[in-house]
Amino acid sequence: MAMLFTDDLVTGNEMIDSQHKELIDKINALLISCENKADKAGAVKMLNYLADYTDFHFSAEEQLQKEIEYPGYNEHIKKHEELRQTVNQLHEMLEEEEGPTEAFVERVNSKVVDWLNYHIKTFDRSVAEYKFMRDNTQRI
Repeated sequence: MAMLFTDDLVTGNEMIDSQHKELIDKINALLISCENKADKAGAVKMLNYLADYTDFHFSAEEQLQKEIEYPGYNEHIKKHEELRQTVNQLHEMLEEEEGPTEAFVERVNSKVVDWLNYHIKTFDRSVAEYKFMRDNTQRI
């Protein structure tokens, strides 16, 4: 099941939104690679690519939060760590299997796709709104 960047995922922050679109593309590429159950190497390659881009994105988000002195910074970092741990668990799953199984795909959907949807709609939107309010104090 492909993940789509829909209007309800827009935070209003151009950097965050563009990176989320790219992150969703990486997740979809991983899911597509899983269609060939025998292609363990392809799934590992796409999972590594997703992990690398996730680290890049989280670093950018965390830097933004530091710059704007976002009050929920510590909690947000803990949420990012949850996804990093999930990606590590997915690596372990692939190591143990001959290729991406249905259980692996289910885990990607429940622990990555669902997590990201919720995270963007709540945590990331909160950061974008805080930044907007901070940058536009004259509107208050």
